[in-house]
Amino acid sequence: MSTIAVLTNDLQSDLVNKNEERKAAVEKATPGYVEFLGAMRARGHLVVHLQMINPPDDPVAERYNGVLPVQKGTEGAAILPEFLGEGDIVLEKNKDSGFYETDLHERLRKIGVDTVIVTGMQTQICVQTTAADAYFRNYKVWVPSDCVISARPEDTARALEWLDGYCAMVAPSSRILELLDQENVLPEKVFVSP
Repeated sequence: MSTIAVLTNDLQSDLVNKNEERKAAVEKATPGYVEFLGAMRARGHLVVHLQMINPPDDPVAERYNGVLPVQKGTEGAAILPEFLGEGDIVLEKNKDSGFYETDLHERLRKIGVDTVIVTGMQTQICVQTTAADAYFRNYKVWVPSDCVISARPEDTARALEWLDGYCAMVAPSSRILELLDQENVLPEKVFVSP
């Protein structure tokens, strides 16, 4: 089993279709993103889809025009089929980080994962919090700059700068694949505070 897992965030119809900006950003990223996921699977790495599920009684969950999105069992909560692959794991989460009050950490450690590649939507929220939580749990954290999505490009740019300056290695997906093909591992981020 591989020691690397790709974590996706919020690739769900209700969340993608919230507005035209999100839809356009996801549409633009999808071909390369799907190709990257396929390449990771072909190299024997695990893909875990972090599926946002809003509990009906969550007082802080954002409503879209008064409607609570991504409720358990609804079509809008399902992971978009173009991102799913055979053998992928779908793991429910109720907050932005995939590690918050889930068993993600235990599952990953049980199978020997020590490196996570954090992808998905939105870069400045779920990607950033999941990456930071992974770092706090001593994972090597990588973020492919072309497999993260936000409704506004400036949000992605700001989040990637923060991630790269603190807890993650940020690189295009092609560079990540190149490193894996050369070394079969990804190096750890060495953080030195200024």
